[in-house]
Amino acid sequence: MAEAILRLEGIAKSFGGLKVIDDVSFDVRRGSRTALIGPNGAGKTTVFNLISGAYEVDGGAIRLGEEDITGLPARLRIGRGVARSFQNVRLMPHLSTVENVMLGENWRSSPLELVRGRRAGERAAKALANAGLDTYPGQVVSTLPYGIQKRIEVVRALAAEPKLLLLDEPAAGLNTAETAELRALLEQASARGITLLVVEHDMNFVRQLCDHVVVLNFGRKIFEGTPEAVHRDPGVREAYLGVAA
Repeated sequence: MAEAILRLEGIAKSFGGLKVIDDVSFDVRRGSRTALIGPNGAGKTTVFNLISGAYEVDGGAIRLGEEDITGLPARLRIGRGVARSFQNVRLMPHLSTVENVMLGENWRSSPLELVRGRRAGERAAKALANAGLDTYPGQVVSTLPYGIQKRIEVVRALAAEPKLLLLDEPAAGLNTAETAELRALLEQASARGITLLVVEHDMNFVRQLCDHVVVLNFGRKIFEGTPEAVHRDPGVREAYLGVAA
């Protein structure tokens, strides 16, 4: 079995008196495509925010490879090879598609420095073309449909050449054709050795893309296993259906 690129060890997070994440532990194997699923409010995005450093953990540890990154600032986690997309699009709406992707590649630089980089622009345009988005390179992002913006955000995250890519509901708002194109893009990224950790409600997308599933409910892990096994687990079915299976 491949070594863990990411290890969560009993992590916990509370907001006021509400415990949102309670003693969650799991490994993400290097090179794997792991899904983190659960009902609304299960704590999935909070886990992403803890991994990326947007939130501080209240307890437990987060390890990236052999390094304990629990107290590492978010900007330094990017330098360690962690990139992410967001549930709600966070592109720079006044910049072009190419300029947004350039921001992902050159996260250490200022926007002014980025737009002067001809080679970076060429690489960004090529990345968009590889993702089937070569129609839009010069367009201002705010003028594009939501589904296109979601895919551009994934391309921007990939432009950072991460070791671990966190994707928060990447297929949300996409039509069937766009979802298939996104899956193909992520499969290509996986083939290049990028490890994927995906939060997603579209279980068909999860089954087709992922090889491992972790299930949360009320901030606790209730299942871990294959996509095929997840549907047979009584605890998972109860969490989603509200009745004992």
